[in-house]
Amino acid sequence: MLNPKTLRNCAAEKLRQWQPPQNEGANQENTLSIETLECHTGGEPLRIITHGFPELAGSTILAKRRDCRENHDALRRALMFEPRGHADMYGAIVTEAEREDSHFGAIFIHNEGYSTMCGHAVIALAKCAVESGLVAQTGEVTQVVIDVPCGQIRARAFARGKVITRVSFDSVPSFVYARSQSVFVDGIGQVKFDLAFGGAFYAYVQAAELGLELVPKQQEKLIRYGREIKAAVSQNLQVKHPFEEDLSFLYGVIFIDDSPANGVHSRNVCIFADGELDRSPTGSGVSGRIALHVAKGEVPPEQDITIESILGSQFTVQASQQLDYGPYQAVTAEVSGQAFVCGKGLWLINEQDPLKHGFLLR
Repeated sequence: MLNPKTLRNCAAEKLRQWQPPQNEGANQENTLSIETLECHTGGEPLRIITHGFPELAGSTILAKRRDCRENHDALRRALMFEPRGHADMYGAIVTEAEREDSHFGAIFIHNEGYSTMCGHAVIALAKCAVESGLVAQTGEVTQVVIDVPCGQIRARAFARGKVITRVSFDSVPSFVYARSQSVFVDGIGQVKFDLAFGGAFYAYVQAAELGLELVPKQQEKLIRYGREIKAAVSQNLQVKHPFEEDLSFLYGVIFIDDSPANGVHSRNVCIFADGELDRSPTGSGVSGRIALHVAKGEVPPEQDITIESILGSQFTVQASQQLDYGPYQAVTAEVSGQAFVCGKGLWLINEQDPLKHGFLLR
């Protein structure tokens, strides 16, 4: 007679070998399989879609993003929403490159739709691209060039042996859009903010002025305030990118605690999309922030500062270059961080499943 431990191991092995039943041909034919690589950067998840997603039409990343939104958005919901994801899930669809000197393209997805830029995703994508061999490693530093909705991003993957331990990337031009603004928000009061672009537009708000602490126990209040402030700013201030209409919207609100501690310049909490709370310091967010700091004379160009997240995970950022960008004085932000691979996924979407395209409960 088998002992309980042996029985448990046998049961686990049988379950590990599960495959879609072969005698249910109709069901099997109507089940879509999508494979993913699961990562996190500073605690913020990234689900990289590696196989099974329909080919997206269009010669540019923005065109592919429009095709995804118009024709395949149900799959975005299926992969981001419960039961396969959650309200704060984040993903990247890997595509062919738009430009001849880029390695590949990426479309960013979340609970509300599609991002224009994502720094934490770029860090994880660059790491995985080199470690997988998609981009051949060239010694201790390997350049990875990615086409994203806001433009071309050049990243550098730093290796210890074959392991990528850190990634830096150069932002698209980051600039201050509006300073010293104010908006009234029902239930909160008058809110002061600056507006800047770092690949996406953010409203930057001092947390202390609203009585907020940037700690996990206040996450629900931070999400509520972020959603309400975003709605109020969007209703009262037109946001317009100088060159691209598809980038002309307010993506999120970033709360700042700028009291330094232990070598950390400040803390960020970004509330973006439909109330998602970024676990990382937010790569595009710190890009916009360094543009603000340089414009205000608070941080000189080429000086690193370290910004931490609600979890204490850290990005470093500096304004590595100053340039004119349409009517704006802009900077190129150099952002550095660390990503980890935490799993692989095989996701089945059965046409007969009434919840096949997911749901969200908060």
